Amino acid sequence: MVGLLLGSLVGGALSDRYGKRPVLLVCVFVHAVCGVVPAVLSQPFLFLAVRCLTGVCCCCINICSFSLAVEWTPPAARLWPPAFLPFCFSLGTMSGAPLAWLSPTWRHLHLALSLPQLVCLPLYLSIPESPRWLLLKRRTDVLDRYRSNSPADEKCLGLLLESTWSDLQKATEAQKEEPAGGHSPCDIIHLRHPSVLLRLSIMSYLSAASALTYFGICMNIGSFGVGVYSAQFFSGLSETPCLLVPLVRLGRRPISMLALFLSGAACFLSLLLSRYHGEPVLVMSLALLGKLCILAAIFISTLYSIELFPTVVRQRCLSLVSLCFRIGCLVNTMVPPNPNGAISLAAMIVYSSGPIIGCGLCLLLPETSGIPLPDTVEDCDRQPLPNPPNIDALLRIRKLVSSQTRKTEILPAEKEDTHAPNTCTGLI
Repeated sequence: MVGLLLGSLVGGALSDRYGKRPVLLVCVFVHAVCGVVPAVLSQPFLFLAVRCLTGVCCCCINICSFSLAVEWTPPAARLWPPAFLPFCFSLGTMSGAPLAWLSPTWRHLHLALSLPQLVCLPLYLSIPESPRWLLLKRRTDVLDRYRSNSPADEKCLGLLLESTWSDLQKATEAQKEEPAGGHSPCDIIHLRHPSVLLRLSIMSYLSAASALTYFGICMNIGSFGVGVYSAQFFSGLSETPCLLVPLVRLGRRPISMLALFLSGAACFLSLLLSRYHGEPVLVMSLALLGKLCILAAIFISTLYSIELFPTVVRQRCLSLVSLCFRIGCLVNTMVPPNPNGAISLAAMIVYSSGPIIGCGLCLLLPETSGIPLPDTVEDCDRQPLPNPPNIDALLRIRKLVSSQTRKTEILPAEKEDTHAPNTCTGLI
């Protein structure tokens, strides 16, 4: 977890400076080597150091692969890479269970995980560089080489570069408005704006609470009274429905609230059943349902954060939100285990109450689906906020519907047929 925290701090800066492809290739190679080293040299301190380096590489691989997948996808289909990559992650989690069951020792498990990575290293050489980074660094020779691969690549690259160029122009115009030299004092003013500060606080809390719930269930997957290998397999299987999240057309805010509430409710029911000696399979199923819902909330909050913050401070706000997520991951490792091996009562209360509180906090956020990204703080203020239900308006609508119903009953049959389309249209 310390390695993941360090990787989140340096991964973005390294990929912005040297390119996402070189950082990805180096981290994949180091990650594979780090799997072989513990199997050969089993000193405890060396094992801890290698695991920390593995965490750094994992975070950098996630950052680069996510960025490359999104940037090489047409704008109309950019919801799918954030859903497909966690789906592949869940497949790896499921595959780890039979590998661990077949491996006689933990050294064999390390070799079984790392040797296929070393064999597949040449495949990563075919991954292209980010078109946005190449355009920013004016590497037109590489872009021309990508265009010459096929007519389909030329058409796809032209579409990607068109959207990328418009985004870069917006960023350049925003930079021209700032004073030159060092960090602009306007950035601090923007971060202190009430709208930005409220959204930053809510999204930071959601990230920390989501990390606590997700990794809390992952680390205690063997504490539900079910075999650890079966629990690990079904833990990965429970995440596969996240691939269907882009098909849900509810908007960012409603689906976030629904996922957070279901996650907290499922964890709370799992806690009650575990306390009253419920069936272990049912207890684990509810916990895994909570894990699935919190994973969907994490996926949606990633896109939600991008759409909530203005361009002038978006990257800084996203970095702070990501830092809170990694801190939540790190806090999970400090939770003391229960003597009987079960999840402690305090931990389960935190896992269940955190998402439910976050569901209530989402009421303070606007809906951003289908709305252009805000470039300034003024754009954030113009985003529509949710309106609470008006009781008087609901009563007036009810009276109107009842009066329309009475009129329909009084009218003769021929007039009823004449006015029926208008009446139905009004009710719809």
